[in-house]
Amino acid sequence: MAQSYSTIEVEQRATSTIVRLMRIDKRNAVSKAMMGEITAAALAAQADGGSRALVITGGDAFFSAGADLTEAVQVKSAVDGTEYFNCWHRLCESLETLRLPVIAAIEGFCITGGLELALACDVRVAAEGSSYAITSARIGTVAGAGGTQRLPRLVGPSKALHLLMSAATIDAQEALRIGLVDRLVPRGDALDGALEWAAMYAERAPLSVAFAKRAVHRGMQMDLSSALEFETMLVTTVYGTADKQEGITAFLEKRTAKFTGR
Repeated sequence: MAQSYSTIEVEQRATSTIVRLMRIDKRNAVSKAMMGEITAAALAAQADGGSRALVITGGDAFFSAGADLTEAVQVKSAVDGTEYFNCWHRLCESLETLRLPVIAAIEGFCITGGLELALACDVRVAAEGSSYAITSARIGTVAGAGGTQRLPRLVGPSKALHLLMSAATIDAQEALRIGLVDRLVPRGDALDGALEWAAMYAERAPLSVAFAKRAVHRGMQMDLSSALEFETMLVTTVYGTADKQEGITAFLEKRTAKFTGR
């Protein structure tokens, strides 16, 4: 029986699992319950042999307004803070370590915790009219769900620092220019654009996609020499798979490869 959720909706469309944030009355503010449900849905998609990508999206007017401040305001000690932000880190790590590609499909505003959620996705498809900010400096806090770490890895330290220190909002065109998002589509087409990329990824070898994702996310945390050694380990592992043999054989025979994920 399909799992039921209270803060998200899950839909299967072809080989993509769509997770739609559904706290509309709270402008999709991310609560601890939502964090747990997104993680559960992501792991369920990975366990489902028919899913080849995970797409996270929100509503037409907003992706997410950020963290649920009614929960955040209760964090008044280091112990509370550690427990609270560990929830965030478990969510973001579950997306980064998922074997499936994770795509954020963004319409409307994507603010602070909402943007940090999007930063934990592998790629981001943005609709025209969407906007982005980390506004923690306006309320006396610091981005604590990975914003100070993932943002500079995407856009560079100085651009990240400007966004963090100014709490400025940027539009979709600027987000694309600095590399915060990866594709810009017409308003209302973010989900379709994300599903288009998901369908393209689904045509590739599943192990190749999973290993490339792992190599990038883990390699970015290493020095270059260690990262190259890690890459070699992953590549030599892939070379022993049936999909590698099928892929090369299909190429030489000028036919479409039939990958099985083995």
